[in-house]
Amino acid sequence: MKYNLILAVLASVTLCGNATAGEVLDRVEKNKELVVAIDTAIPPTSFLDEQGNPAGFDIDVANEIAKRLGAKARFVTPSWDVMTAGKWSGRWDVAVASMTPTMERAKVLDFPAIYYAAAAALVVNSANTTIAKPEDASGKRIGVQGASTYEYYLNRTLKIGAKGEFKVDYKIDNAKTVAYDSEGLSLDDLRLGDGVRLDAAIASEQAVNGAIKAGYPIKRIGKALFAEPLAIAIDKGDQDFGQKLHQIVGEMRADGTLKVLSEKWFKTDYVTGSPQ
Repeated sequence: MKYNLILAVLASVTLCGNATAGEVLDRVEKNKELVVAIDTAIPPTSFLDEQGNPAGFDIDVANEIAKRLGAKARFVTPSWDVMTAGKWSGRWDVAVASMTPTMERAKVLDFPAIYYAAAAALVVNSANTTIAKPEDASGKRIGVQGASTYEYYLNRTLKIGAKGEFKVDYKIDNAKTVAYDSEGLSLDDLRLGDGVRLDAAIASEQAVNGAIKAGYPIKRIGKALFAEPLAIAIDKGDQDFGQKLHQIVGEMRADGTLKVLSEKWFKTDYVTGSPQ
């Protein structure tokens, strides 16, 4: 898998703000607990298993980070718009939720480390015969996760990277955006039939592959609309915590842990060659 858009450059750490340096790290080390915000509606990246427990790639990554901090992970599930809005007020310590570092989000969040990459996939119901290329989806009802890079793409306001350094090639015009709480819900509606609720949806390649494997009657249209780095996120200000997380994720990349977890859940290496 090639991610030509994101392989060249990315600022690996964006750490600034007003919080007391070391405050979060001190709390985690003292309590031996890392409170992690996750999104549980994007299998196999993150979901609830048959027993109702969090499972998936993001969960394994978070558990490993906690372990290397000498702590145990405890998971919480705030809504995506709340998670990406920043000003968490200590309700959780870190988000391991496959979040793209964008210029807008970098105003309220820090992104200590990239841990893998993804491609944005345009999909339609298998019965669809009118959308053969991304441009054909112009003017159509397209489902996306609200406040996601996919919604920003359709609105033509997407700026990937803390400084908006990655060029985005927009191929869809005047879409009728239908926003959902998660990308999984958009795929759920798409499988109801062609044009029943949606004409198409945009979701991560990982989520799309997981849905197809689960038997969803959907098909991918064309190549990736854009590629994006995915990062862990923290509230702004704690440089000590951010630097420690950057160190840990770097070690997980170097010793092959991230690659092993990617191949475990996705059957593909989405780590090697992605930005650091």
